[in-house]
Amino acid sequence: MDNQARSSARARIQALLDESSFVEIGALVQARATDFNMAEKKAPSDGVVTAYGTIDGRLVYVYAQDASVLGGSMGEMHARKIANLYDMAMKMGAPVIALTDCSGLRLEEANDALFGMGRIYHKQTLASGVIPQLAAVFGTSGGGMSVLTALSDFVFLEKEHSRLFLNAPDAVFGNKDDAIAKAESQMENGAADFAGTEEEILAEIRRLIAILPSNNEDFGAVEECTDDLNRSVAGIEKLGGAEAVKLLADNGIFVQTRRDFAQDLVTGFIQLNGQTTGVVATTEEALRWKGAEQAAALVNFCDAFELPVLTLTNVRSYYNNECNERKMPRAAAKLAAAYSNASVPMVTVVKNAIGTAGLTLGSKALGIDYVYAYPDSKLGVMDAKKAAEILAAEQDEAGKAAIAKEFDEKKNSALSAAQRGYVDDLIRPEETRQRIIAAFEMLCTKSVYRPDKKHGTV
Repeated sequence: MDNQARSSARARIQALLDESSFVEIGALVQARATDFNMAEKKAPSDGVVTAYGTIDGRLVYVYAQDASVLGGSMGEMHARKIANLYDMAMKMGAPVIALTDCSGLRLEEANDALFGMGRIYHKQTLASGVIPQLAAVFGTSGGGMSVLTALSDFVFLEKEHSRLFLNAPDAVFGNKDDAIAKAESQMENGAADFAGTEEEILAEIRRLIAILPSNNEDFGAVEECTDDLNRSVAGIEKLGGAEAVKLLADNGIFVQTRRDFAQDLVTGFIQLNGQTTGVVATTEEALRWKGAEQAAALVNFCDAFELPVLTLTNVRSYYNNECNERKMPRAAAKLAAAYSNASVPMVTVVKNAIGTAGLTLGSKALGIDYVYAYPDSKLGVMDAKKAAEILAAEQDEAGKAAIAKEFDEKKNSALSAAQRGYVDDLIRPEETRQRIIAAFEMLCTKSVYRPDKKHGTV
């Protein structure tokens, strides 16, 4: 796509923001470099437009790189404008949105450009967990720019023309036709949350900004609920993933994250009684490493921004293949740590939670405040038939079946878990929405004391 076919940087920002709210910052900034004939090259605004404005009336800071100006390359002043924008956003407690189309570091400015990019990394790291950071790639985000993109909380890719890469695609062994850098591949790799047209991306950013908190003291969008708090969700026990989440959410609205990464669960944000809530919901009964990492990231984000977490658990094991066996222990550790470290209100609804897979996905043992289960839910250390193979190894099939039945009733039933305090209440599936809303209402003043430490290491 040539420069003429691209939207201008200012037009992109104006399309994103509320009408007439665009205010540019640093429009007169120019490059200071003169080496390699830089003095003769025109670089309006040094190739990046920085601005503030509103989305649905809420303050945001935005920068957009202009590919028609030296390929959108990052020089010293280009980087300084972005760093200064972060300073302003941190002072005001408002999100930063990056609209990226950059050919990389400007070689004519060498170390000045490199240092400037490193300064942005520093600003982004300090802002992480304080203000939401969103990045949308419309053209190229390569080399060091890909690190900048990855430091954002949420990433959007233009599905046809965006390219996200660390090393130049034609320099990567085994890569053909830029496949590794394209949106489809990066979505599958978990590097992005959403891919679509430019218009779809801008609409999705507006949708996400509308539901997220502006900063870590904002507690998310709290609106008057127009949905019935006691609405029946009959049949939810037969659903999984996004279908179950939408049935629970106010007005069925679910803003999903990392849509094409994990196969075994979905993550994202809903509103319950008008309160923004992070949600993890399984789609398969076997937990995979990708799902564990995706869920951990969602829980960590919610904890940083004081958002409640709802988990819908239906797992019986870890997925069994070589890749998962290699990566699952570390991913499961991250998941357990994310739940254990979180101090926000957390509620889990269990359909099935068997073994350590069920343990790591929002169990009472990890500090979840309230755990519901359905009367026929299964919670235990092992599938009853497998347990019988061990406990009754010397018996015939009839004997094993009897032991399996006894094990299911005494060790795997929701009732037995509730009697031991591992489940707080057994509920009918149709009551799920009203019961989780009531639980979060009760937990709204939750306060947790934790040992004084700098941070964990998991």
